[in-house]
Amino acid sequence: MTEIVRLLDTDGTVLEHERYALPEPERLLELYRGLVLGRRFNEQANSLVRQGRLAVYPSSRGQEACQIGAAAALRGGDWLFPTYRDTVAVVQRGVPPVEALTLLTGDWHCGYDPLAHRIAPQATPLATQLPHAVGVGHAARLRGEDTVVLALCGDGATSEGDFHEALNFAAVFTSPVVFLVQNNKYAISVPLSRQTAAESLADKGIGYGMPAVLVDGNDPAAVTAVLDEAVARAASGAGPTLVEADTYRLEAHTNADDAGRYRSELEVAEWTERDPLPRLRAYLRGTGLLGAARETELEEAAEEFASLVRQGVSAMAAPRPGALFAEVYGTPTQRLATQAALLDTELRAGAGTR
Repeated sequence: MTEIVRLLDTDGTVLEHERYALPEPERLLELYRGLVLGRRFNEQANSLVRQGRLAVYPSSRGQEACQIGAAAALRGGDWLFPTYRDTVAVVQRGVPPVEALTLLTGDWHCGYDPLAHRIAPQATPLATQLPHAVGVGHAARLRGEDTVVLALCGDGATSEGDFHEALNFAAVFTSPVVFLVQNNKYAISVPLSRQTAAESLADKGIGYGMPAVLVDGNDPAAVTAVLDEAVARAASGAGPTLVEADTYRLEAHTNADDAGRYRSELEVAEWTERDPLPRLRAYLRGTGLLGAARETELEEAAEEFASLVRQGVSAMAAPRPGALFAEVYGTPTQRLATQAALLDTELRAGAGTR
């Protein structure tokens, strides 16, 4: 089994590693800031779901180290290919939070300009974004660019054919892609033991002929150090890397999920002890890098950030279901026209019953 990379213990103690070094102090402070804002963003988004302002929200609480580390490892011209659970990474990468949440209001629009931000639309189907990520990386390589593509997915995605096709293509053509698998132990309710018999998901990369790293996904310092190396390797022309982040989602799959049906409170409590935010906080406090004044400043910034998210989502225009059929074809097909008419009839009927 691949050895796990860990640079900070759960209590913030530094763990020496022969290959990876702890990021610089200022960078660790920036990672901590991202964790604080990301945690508050998750909380606020969940509240908006309960208020009926968002249709759904897949929380990444407990996985924020993967989100923030991914955004931190990318350079300005690189691409991020996220999943539906990676909204924190999308926001950390520079997308305004309200634009990042547009999809989750029930609107069909992505909400942000993928080309301007170099972030692909968040993907709800599992693994479908991975071949696209490899395609973008391969095109960049053919053009002689040093662009790197970081593709995110979960453990459930590794059971999809798109995952294997993407890894195989990337390895064969030496594409500049970093695959980050956030192994949070469940594909909705299906445990990892029903997904694979392999000792680790990182081992799958070895079978495709690419370097594979298993990292503690709740250690922000380790995630960033591992991804830094993988991105630098891809940029140099050495090809793809598969990184498995060992992590856990502390909340349910989405607000429509009852996680208590398939996992125990004890299991959740055990993983809560490994929460990435207090882990990095403990290290920064212990080294004197994080004082009371700075913590207060970050907490106030997080509350201001949450307020802006609330105001922005509240001011959003209601989704227009009929726009779903716009811009699919230059000249709509008969089937598309029939579907649009059916939706219009159903919407009118629904309005008449209220």
